[in-house]
Amino acid sequence: MKLKDLYALAVKMGIEADPRGKAGVEKLLERRKKEYEELPKSKQKDFDLEDLNNPYTDSRVFLGDGDKEVDSLMAGIDINASEVLLADRLNQKGESIDLLLTHHPEGASLAALHEVMDVQADIMAQYGVPINIAEGVMHDRIGEVQRRFSPVNHAQAIDAARLLGFAFMGTHTITDNLVHTYMKQLFEKEKPETVGEVLAVLHKEPEYIEATKGKAGPMIFAGTEHNRAGKVAPIEFTGGTEASHIIYEKLAMAGIGTVIGMHAGEEHRKEAIKHHINLVIAGHMSSDSLGMNLLLDAIEKNGVKIIPSSGLIRATR
Repeated sequence: MKLKDLYALAVKMGIEADPRGKAGVEKLLERRKKEYEELPKSKQKDFDLEDLNNPYTDSRVFLGDGDKEVDSLMAGIDINASEVLLADRLNQKGESIDLLLTHHPEGASLAALHEVMDVQADIMAQYGVPINIAEGVMHDRIGEVQRRFSPVNHAQAIDAARLLGFAFMGTHTITDNLVHTYMKQLFEKEKPETVGEVLAVLHKEPEYIEATKGKAGPMIFAGTEHNRAGKVAPIEFTGGTEASHIIYEKLAMAGIGTVIGMHAGEEHRKEAIKHHINLVIAGHMSSDSLGMNLLLDAIEKNGVKIIPSSGLIRATR
């Protein structure tokens, strides 16, 4: 499979699973095109033209010729410099890894993580939070995330991959969209009545079964197993990183009974308790693995060998 075709498949799947729908994504790309066209020529040269085709600034091909044939890839949740060295060592021992595929972004994609967070406002609006309030809540949080990641050594892993001759690609929001849509459809189908039943639904998925064996399975952060779940909202699976903790008040007012997410800070837990929202945390690496697996299954069907690494719990569907 050529690298450019693998990348196109990933972007296509990310758009198909986007919470905003295809029409919402098209509107986003139209806004970006207009923004680009209105820039002075002196600033257009700094614009990432891939933004006009791929709505996910944290998901890119970092290194590699598009015509490169990919027969084998090493996939992981975090491909850092150490994983690059691991891939090189595996090749020395007889593997033929052509591509490194990371979930969490590197390089410019990491620096641009805040740019994909707007989708969270749309998700909240779908669950009854007025869009003006959802956007207002997200505004300060987006700025906070931008500042937090600005001093990071963004290019370290990419530099290592370049020196060792690997193609390198990241699919952060793409695969987060996949797990978000998977979870939304799963809970709409199962309709759990209690928080304990919410946990039971999660414990049927192979990634969460395996994570539980490693003491990192789904758990209740707020509420009890006997609490009635009410309206269940798996809202914290995509959109860069977690939203502001103050959103729980707005979700409670919108009638949400249980929030499901990948991870949550202590401030989030306290706000959920304060506003009587049950908070179930599915697990970070396991949820990221689920999203990655949905993409990797499609890639594998094209004859590409998958070598899991770096916390990726590989399971096929």
